[in-house]
Amino acid sequence: MQRAWWQGTGEALAAADPDAVAGILAAASPFPVDPAQMSAWQATVRHLQPVAEGLPTAGFFLEFAIPRMGRRADAVIVHAGHVIVVEFKVGAREFPAHARAQAEGYALDLAHFHETSRDVPLVPVLVATAAPPQQIPLLASAAGSPRPLLCLAPGDLLLAIRQIAAVSAAAPLDPVEWAAGAYRPTPTIIEAAQALFGGHEVAEIARAGADNLADATDAIRQYIAAAERVGRKSLVLLTGVPGSGKTLAGLSLATGHLDGAAGTAATYLSGNGPLVAVLQEALLRDHRRRIRNREPFERKPDRTGARKAEAFIQNLHKWRDEYAKGSRPPAERVVIFDEAQRAWTASETARFMAKRGHGEWAQSEPAFLLSVMNRHEGAATVVCLVGEGQEINRGEAGIGAWIEALGEPALAQWQVHASPHLMSPAGGLPRATREYLAWRAGGGDPRLHLTVSMRSFRAAQISDFVAALLAGEPAHAREKRPDPAVFPIFRTRSLGAARSWLRAQRRGTERAGVVASANALRLKPEGLFVKAKVDPPIWFLNAADDIRSSDMLEDAATEYRI
Repeated sequence: MQRAWWQGTGEALAAADPDAVAGILAAASPFPVDPAQMSAWQATVRHLQPVAEGLPTAGFFLEFAIPRMGRRADAVIVHAGHVIVVEFKVGAREFPAHARAQAEGYALDLAHFHETSRDVPLVPVLVATAAPPQQIPLLASAAGSPRPLLCLAPGDLLLAIRQIAAVSAAAPLDPVEWAAGAYRPTPTIIEAAQALFGGHEVAEIARAGADNLADATDAIRQYIAAAERVGRKSLVLLTGVPGSGKTLAGLSLATGHLDGAAGTAATYLSGNGPLVAVLQEALLRDHRRRIRNREPFERKPDRTGARKAEAFIQNLHKWRDEYAKGSRPPAERVVIFDEAQRAWTASETARFMAKRGHGEWAQSEPAFLLSVMNRHEGAATVVCLVGEGQEINRGEAGIGAWIEALGEPALAQWQVHASPHLMSPAGGLPRATREYLAWRAGGGDPRLHLTVSMRSFRAAQISDFVAALLAGEPAHAREKRPDPAVFPIFRTRSLGAARSWLRAQRRGTERAGVVASANALRLKPEGLFVKAKVDPPIWFLNAADDIRSSDMLEDAATEYRI
């Protein structure tokens, strides 16, 4: 991946033709570039050239990639050991909240996930090109990284950078070496889906463990392609430790086959209703943003994004109900089942389907879902994402039910792919099930077990701490409590104090929210009514000035909505 679409010294940028630089940016863009975008790039270069002339040895990077956010910063300037992240709003006279959050979010992303930015002072800057000159705040007392956001007019930028360098000493930093630093993010599931949906690869948005994850994804793609070539049906079982990226792998597979161009159409199925609703809405909003950026004067409603978002991730229960109505094959030839170990037993499925008018239901959910995919003439692939070390709740069949369902005569020709780990005692299956799986899958493929956790870099010990806390083991909990400087945990009896702290801490595109137990009815006197359900897409996605948003800290989401 090309980190910046144009890079060079200040001297080179000052001497460059703005039209030529804009042409280089346009040539690097994977999307068609309209006149408005070309004009914005030309204006950005013209505003940067006086800065470049005043900082001839500084490094300048235009359209610098921030893969976790699925975006590119307009400009990054490396000068005197500082990294200045600049976002331009061409033609703007003011500094709106969403633009402030965007600029600050870029700097936060680099600080957290770009290895050569970890110990470097980063300064986010928002430039409104039509704004009058701004008062540049005193920066000597600014500590930590990223520094507070600066909102400037174009003519303020050079003076601000010189002041930053003068009052804040920093170790020398080679611009080229800085830009080449490894980028190892931990995206949220929303950010991952948006980035993958926008054309990024797993390796661009995953941090430690990306090689393990990329190998697993490549292996499954090979199995899908092989099944398509020979018209075969296959079941792929992807296992992994908690937080190892199984969901990320599934989302990547679904986007890679979304339009059928890779040989098959695919969908990602989840029984988690709020997750499906939030991801579909997030993808639709992101698609509309990209369209606006490419075609700012287009006013015709675009339904393509909505249809693709709805096809990309679907509610498992609605999908199952749709194909319980008849015997037609599904539209997709590749289906990825999230949390496959939570599929229902025959009795639980029968109980649920009786409410849908299917009074004599006899199949488990795995058996039915495999039978639906077996309706296809020719190739079909089922990918099961299997979480390990998780409690199986009432009515959930576990991964063994998928293997047992393969014993149906109609599924005798299905090819099975699984890891040797799942066939070992450590896989948690009964001996007879393991032996049957080994017979169907052969020696197994070790790439199909993810062993490296990629969960939040600040939360490595949180699971152990919470487990000890809930188990009533105070000594063990104290031992596992995360470093407060890295992952702070506070207790308070004042909801007002908690809200004030959250509002003071949240920066850029970070989100905050109030979560409460669904049984916490006595929070009502505190102004939190847990029986009032939040709307997940609005709660998770809407801006901080929307009273229904999580960031407003007014509506509490329960464990069932998050």
